[in-house]
Amino acid sequence: MMRAMTLREIGTPLVLEQRPKPAPGRAEMLIRVEACGVCRTDLHVVDGELPNQRLPIVPGHEVVGFVERLGAGVEGFAIGERVGVPWLAHACGHCFYCEEGRENLCDHPEFTGYTRDGGYASHLVAEAAFVLKLPPDSDPVATAPLLCAGLIGWRCLTAAGPGQRIGLYGFGAAGHIVAQICAFQRREFLAFTRPGDEAAQRFARALGASWAGGSDEEPPEPLDAAIIFAPVGALVPAALRAVRKGGRVVCGGIHMSDIPSFPYRWLWEERQIVSVANLTRRDGVEFLEVAAEAGVRAETHRYDLANANIALADLREGRLQGAAVLTP
Repeated sequence: MMRAMTLREIGTPLVLEQRPKPAPGRAEMLIRVEACGVCRTDLHVVDGELPNQRLPIVPGHEVVGFVERLGAGVEGFAIGERVGVPWLAHACGHCFYCEEGRENLCDHPEFTGYTRDGGYASHLVAEAAFVLKLPPDSDPVATAPLLCAGLIGWRCLTAAGPGQRIGLYGFGAAGHIVAQICAFQRREFLAFTRPGDEAAQRFARALGASWAGGSDEEPPEPLDAAIIFAPVGALVPAALRAVRKGGRVVCGGIHMSDIPSFPYRWLWEERQIVSVANLTRRDGVEFLEVAAEAGVRAETHRYDLANANIALADLREGRLQGAAVLTP
């Protein structure tokens, strides 16, 4: 048997269930979960803010565990090996985007914790081709947030371009990981938090922020690029006003409130707005290598699996510095 925190109805608390342990199919593996990060995307799932929501569903897509059983045809993995399961659970491999090397935009994807059961559980089944190998001595709790907050943050930083002064709007799980990469790359970063959130601003300064203030404030100097992690559409025009000519605003969330209208002059002079969607397996390999070299370590708050609803509430209300992680 296994334990799982299951979403049965949109907008209702997750329910702790006992269910039979699943058997891996061909090209799949059964993973015993050691830790699963709690991501803002999970809030969008439980609140029904994403399309084509599957129910019932076990959320969670920042999963660290070890291989308990291999399905037929799986090669390159061993029983007991530590692995990570990220958001992208499957890509078709033959649509226009997959053939272009952009499997993050696949026309027929699957996603962990959204269209197939995820890591808010003691076990999960994953497609072996989309599982990431992890060092055997890695800390499961500290590693879990890297598998989405870190990966999406890395893709956002890449999309932001080579600029040296980066504004981070929202300084939670993704923000504090990207900040460490910026410091490793000798880039300057500025942190924009919820107005009045002095604790988050102190946290950002402790990680090396050259400036930290509210998202309603202007930076002391124009930014080369801005990355928006907070799901607040009003931050898009604010960030446009903060970047220099030719600067770029990267929207990193899977869901955001509506972007209000703004004068064209704020976009003019070749400023850009771009979005980042999902991730690729290449992102995972590249980021984990850089994170290890940079000594990235997530600030975590640990919750028992049965307290997943409390962890989600703490994330929703902004009571966390860093990332929440569930342990079964």
